[in-house]
Amino acid sequence: MRTLISTAFVSLDGVVEAPGGEPGYRNSGWTFKDVEFLPEAYEIKGREQQESAALMLGRTSYEAFSAVWPGMEEFAEYKVMPKYVVSTTLQEDGLVSDWGDTTILRSADEVAALKETDGGPIIIHGSTTLNRSLSDAGLIDRYHLLVFPLLLGAGKRLFSTSDKDTQKLKLVEYEAYANGIQKNVFEVVR
Repeated sequence: MRTLISTAFVSLDGVVEAPGGEPGYRNSGWTFKDVEFLPEAYEIKGREQQESAALMLGRTSYEAFSAVWPGMEEFAEYKVMPKYVVSTTLQEDGLVSDWGDTTILRSADEVAALKETDGGPIIIHGSTTLNRSLSDAGLIDRYHLLVFPLLLGAGKRLFSTSDKDTQKLKLVEYEAYANGIQKNVFEVVR
């Protein structure tokens, strides 16, 4: 069974929207304009590329990342690994040709079936709606969270507000950095 990992930059109040400067959000770019950059706080990002066997994205994040990541040296490992886009609307002609093999999945059931196949971990970047639906379906196995010392108020959140049973997490790795960022790696307890 494959491990499904959600990775996110998240404010202390749970907002994940527009951390890198994406347009349309009041506090866009909050990860770099409001917190001092310390390279050691981002070590996990490089490790994720080396340890992952595939990349999963929702349609909106795929469209944003596929426009820039294929040509970025910082994301070279992602260029060659298989990609899965979970979308009910994206069509084959909407896939880019310079970012390796990409498969479109249409449902959480297809994600569950993919998890049953052989292969290494699958990492999810961005993809707020996808993260919430897969979390609610009990399909995410681990969370890699870089928690920023900011309260952003309104904005898209990583977790849904669905009324559901408690889901227990086990903290397996953590570190706090001088700029206030906290790394928290949680495994979902089954």
